[in-house]
Amino acid sequence: MNLETKLLEIAAYTVPAIVTGGIAFFVLQAFFKNEENRRRFELLKENQKQALPIRLQAYERMVLFLERINPPQLLMRVAPISTNKHDYATLLIHNIQTEFEHNLTQQVYVTAATWEIVSKAKNTTIQMIRQKSVEEEVPTAEKLREAILIDLTQNDSACAIAISYLKEDLKKIF
Repeated sequence: MNLETKLLEIAAYTVPAIVTGGIAFFVLQAFFKNEENRRRFELLKENQKQALPIRLQAYERMVLFLERINPPQLLMRVAPISTNKHDYATLLIHNIQTEFEHNLTQQVYVTAATWEIVSKAKNTTIQMIRQKSVEEEVPTAEKLREAILIDLTQNDSACAIAISYLKEDLKKIF
């Protein structure tokens, strides 16, 4: 036997073994990648199953917060302690801030846009109360209440607009 025949014989055994090994490598690599993707999907599915109730609770809390700081409900719940309109405005704003601080952690569970809308509704409500409290034609706390309620009959409440946004945002989750 000469060298060429020996090399040809070695190649005849080696080439099919290399091809079979290469095919097995690629098949196993695809299988492991598929398994990893399946495990990742299952983990994501499980996380979503656990996170969904928490997110729903966060949206509920945000709606409750907006309802509580909505001026008609706020004015009914927080009565003036004196006739001074500035004291009453400060009391209303303090109530809004307290409610907001109580719900601050909910921003983790809602979208950034939703949290921004909630913050803007809070700030707009505070701004409206401050604005009405400095008007000359509003001399007392009772007149401040009336002025705020009259303003709300002419304009939509920022809280009502924010609640509508939250409802639409929640529909996207489902």
